[in-house]
Amino acid sequence: MATKVHGSVFSAPTMRLLIALHEKDLEFEFVFVNLRAGEHKKEHFLALNPFGQVPVFEDGDLKLFESRAITQYIAHVYEDKGTPLVCEGEPMATVSVWMEVEAHQFDPAASKLHRELVYKSKIGMATDAAVVEENEAKLAKVLDIYEVRLSQSKYLGCDCFTLADLHHLPALTSLMGTPVKKLFDARPKVSAWVADIMAWPALAKVLAMRNQQ
Repeated sequence: MATKVHGSVFSAPTMRLLIALHEKDLEFEFVFVNLRAGEHKKEHFLALNPFGQVPVFEDGDLKLFESRAITQYIAHVYEDKGTPLVCEGEPMATVSVWMEVEAHQFDPAASKLHRELVYKSKIGMATDAAVVEENEAKLAKVLDIYEVRLSQSKYLGCDCFTLADLHHLPALTSLMGTPVKKLFDARPKVSAWVADIMAWPALAKVLAMRNQQ
């Protein structure tokens, strides 16, 4: 098989890529990278990504890393397959804006909350309440802006599901099982959007892969 994904289904960036592949109905070989064993820092993996991070995507002779860049490649190159995840012309500019918002406004706070409320509990570390409080406040401000945006458009980028929405799914999957869920529930438009995008079948397929690991 010419298409390969090197990563871990427990990694948010790998999940992001896998969801996109399933949305596009693309076949691929999944190569599990054991992060706990440090495989991503070994010479054979560094030859694929010198930064030693998952995922790595191979499509024939092309090798890519950075999950958001890979999903954009997939969405454009395989535009005629599966779910359209990008738009043509001017609407794509707005989709791109909200993709940037996810990466630079939403994800930093969401990732810190995941670390404190999910990751640390799994490895027996104490949660830093001050970090949680600080990043809940940051995330709340972002979600206030999302609430306004989602009163104007069904999805963040436009009236159809795009990468701007898809890129949120790994963090949402994690945070919906924590007290942070209250921040989403308190905002009707945001809450409806979360319920909508988390019901897409591609996410269920990725979570099934996780259960098999």
